[in-house]
Amino acid sequence: MITVEEAAKIVLEQATGYGVEIVPFEQSLGRVLAEDIKADRDLPPYNRVTMDGIAISYEAIENGISTFRIKATQAAGDDPVDIEDHTECVEIMTGAMLPGSTDTVVRYEDLELRAGLATLVTNGIRKGQNIHYKGKDKKQDDLVAETGAMVTPAIISLIASVGESELRVKKLPRVVILSSGNELVDVDQAPGPFQIRRSNNYTVRAVLKQHGLDAQLLHLPDDEEVIKKQLAICLENYDAIILSGGVSMGKFDHIPRALAALKVKQLFHNVKQRPGKPFWFGKHENGQLVFAFPGNPVATFMCLHRYFLPWLHKSMGAKEKPQLRAVLSGRVSFHFPLKYFLQVKLHYNEYCQLMASPVEGNGSGDFANLADTDAFMELPLEKNEFKRGEVFPLWPF
Repeated sequence: MITVEEAAKIVLEQATGYGVEIVPFEQSLGRVLAEDIKADRDLPPYNRVTMDGIAISYEAIENGISTFRIKATQAAGDDPVDIEDHTECVEIMTGAMLPGSTDTVVRYEDLELRAGLATLVTNGIRKGQNIHYKGKDKKQDDLVAETGAMVTPAIISLIASVGESELRVKKLPRVVILSSGNELVDVDQAPGPFQIRRSNNYTVRAVLKQHGLDAQLLHLPDDEEVIKKQLAICLENYDAIILSGGVSMGKFDHIPRALAALKVKQLFHNVKQRPGKPFWFGKHENGQLVFAFPGNPVATFMCLHRYFLPWLHKSMGAKEKPQLRAVLSGRVSFHFPLKYFLQVKLHYNEYCQLMASPVEGNGSGDFANLADTDAFMELPLEKNEFKRGEVFPLWPF
C-alpha cells in the first residue's frame, strides 16, 4: 500500500493537456480559458449615471442654488442633453450617459419635483456623486480574464461586455464511467432480493457535469471475457476510464487482470486510506488513464473528489486554488493505521471560522449519509485521536 500523498502525486504526474477548441461563449460555463480576454474599450465606456434623478453642475450648489429648471428628460441610450446655465438640470435615468456640462447626479429621494422644477430637500450633496466614471473598471486593452481562469457567470458577463462571442477553451478529456457487478440493475428495473439499483455511475456523472464534463455510462457484468472486450473498446475511444467496483480482492473482481492483459500498467493498487483502500490506478501504453475506484458509494465519491477532480483541473491548466481547511468541532477517534476521510457538515461560528461537524455513518456503503454532509475532512495517518479545535484539510462536495 502507498500513502494518500504518494497516490495523489502519481495521479497528478499523469496530468496532460487535450488541446484547445472554440466554443460559443454561452456554452463556456465551467470551462478553462485557453486565451487572454482583453477589454475592447473602456469599461464603462462613458460616464454612466448610477441613480435615477437629475444631473446638475456642482458649481450651482457652491453658488447656493437649490432649485433647478428641468430642461429635458434623458433615458439610458439617449443622446446626452447639455444644460446652458447652472439653474438648469436634466432629469436623467440610471445607465444614461452623463452630459458633459454636468458633473453631479442627485437622486429622486433627495428632491421635490413640481411644475417643471426640481428642488433639493437635503444638504448632503457631494460633487461627482452617483456617477460610474469612464474606464473606472477597466481601460481599453486591460486584461479582463486570463488563460487558466475557470469560466464563471461573472466571467461570462465580462466576456459578453467586451464582445467575445466565441472563446478558445481547453478541451475536456473523453471520459467513460463503468459500473460492474451482477448484483446491480438499472434505475427503472425492479431489483431482486439480492440486487440493488445502480447509483454510483449516475453520481459520478452528476459530479463531472458540475465541472463541465459530460461523461458516458457503461455497465459491465461479472464476466472476465466481456469485461476485457468492453475495456478494449473503451481504451480505443476514451482518454480516461472511471470504474466503480471490481477492484477489491474478491473472486469475481476481474478488472485488474483484464487491464493487465490489455497492457494497462498498474501504477498503484491499495492506498492507506478509509474509505477507498482498494483504489487502483493505471496507464495504458498509449496514454489512456484508468481510475478504478472501489464499488462502495462513499469510497467512489471520496476518491472522485480527492484524486480525479484535481487531475482534471491540472490537465485543463486551471489555476491552482489554496487548500481549503476547517476547524474540527468535535472529538473523533479512529483506530486504524489509515488516513481517515471523515464526512462532515460545515458551518461558520460566531468568529467567522469554518467549522466541520463530524457526521457518524455506517461505513463506505452508507451513501444516504452523503446527502446530510458537505465535505470530507482529511485526518492524518499518524494520529488516532483528533481533538476539537484542530484544523485539517477539507474536500468539499
